[in-house]
Amino acid sequence: MDLPGTSAPAELLERAAAGDQAAWDALTDRYTNLLWSVARAMRLTEPDAADAVQATWLRLVEKLGTIRDPERLPGWLATTIRRECLAVLRQRTKVVPTEDFDDLADAEESAVDREILREERDAALWRAFEQISTQCRALLRVLMADPPPTYATVSVALDMPIGGIGPTRQRCLATLRRIMAVPS
Repeated sequence: MDLPGTSAPAELLERAAAGDQAAWDALTDRYTNLLWSVARAMRLTEPDAADAVQATWLRLVEKLGTIRDPERLPGWLATTIRRECLAVLRQRTKVVPTEDFDDLADAEESAVDREILREERDAALWRAFEQISTQCRALLRVLMADPPPTYATVSVALDMPIGGIGPTRQRCLATLRRIMAVPS
């Protein structure tokens, strides 16, 4: 019997359905980063993304013995998390909590300056990021997972040929660099 980390998804699903905790752990270890990447691509807050990831794992537990094509599990998980994210977005309220401004008065001046510069840089990057294609945004978000998913997993999750991932990534980053180089 193979180690859970090297087993095929079908075997892991079968063993997990039979109550094998090591198989379930191997599934979650293998695919949690993929789920987080998709949730981040949907621009969810950290708590909302965590809820969507957890709900996706719950859906898998509910469907553990009924997955029709276990070898396509990464695609099933990616589709399920997208649906969970959309459900979270539909339920999200429009009220965004703000930080307590009294805390800023106690902060060291240089720390405030660094934070403002970081926020401005991040805002500029996100503005540029929104200008690239939807395919580029999805690909770059998935590839930003830590550790990055395999190209095979990315291929299934984004329905993209493996051989096109690297060149597409390069074109997307080049486009992002061009946008960032132009003053707004």
